[in-house]
Order: sequence, then C-alpha cells, then structure tokens
Amino acid sequence: MARPRDYSELIVWQKAMVLARDVYKATAHFPKTETYRLLSQLRRAAVSVPSNIAEGHGRLTDLQFRHFLGNARGSVYELRTQLELCADLRFIDDKTLDRLMEQSSEVTWPINGLLASMRGDSGKVRSSSASTANSAGSAQKGSR
Repeated sequence: MARPRDYSELIVWQKAMVLARDVYKATAHFPKTETYRLLSQLRRAAVSVPSNIAEGHGRLTDLQFRHFLGNARGSVYELRTQLELCADLRFIDDKTLDRLMEQSSEVTWPINGLLASMRGDSGKVRSSSASTANSAGSAQKGSR
C-alpha cells in the first residue's frame, strides 16, 4: 500500500482529530469530581486515536502501521464504551452521544478499510477469537 507523504493527508486521521476535539468540547462541563476519572479516560482515548494513526504512519513498515491502526481501532471502541457510560450517568445528553457515536463510526470504517487493504482480504476483519480458534484448529490437524 502506498502511503501519503504525511499522516495529516489521511482522511481517517482528519476525522479522528475532529472527534478528539469534539470529545474535549462535550466534556468541558463535566463535574470537577470527574477530572481525574472518567473525564481523563475519555480524553485520553479520544487523543489516542489520531495519535496512533500518526505514529503508525511514521513507522517503517506496513506491519508496524497495521499494529498502530489496530491500537487506534481499540481506542475508538474504548471511547464508545466510555461515551455510553457518560450518557447513562447523564454527563452528556442523548443528542451528544448520538453525534459522537456517529463520528466514532466514521473513524472506525476507514480504519477497518485500511487494515483490510493492507492485508488484502477484501475488507474482512477477523475477530481475535476466530483467529485463535483457526490457529488452534490448524495446530490440532497438524499433530494427527
């Protein structure tokens, strides 16, 4: 896969930056008691997404880039979980939750697309449990 010269040219990085900024804005009014708790976790997860995309882009191999894209994808799911909790606790309203969840999906899709294109598997992202099961099955067949 040919990478752009600069990570900031990646649309997924641009969308992740918008998401991170919007998470900061949405959490600006959180209770002071959450400053070093959920607020901090939310902001770290949000910042982790574009940071991992940029760091991976700066690595020397596609294998390393894929690793960091996987980290970015994991951070998106972490962020989504935390946003759900914030809505349950009424720190954010449903409209804000819906908007941020939609934005997070708009970041996840191109990450999945990049991962698939770098693997050449037409967009299929296997779960770790399926990979583990397939690996275990292969090992068992070979030992018979």
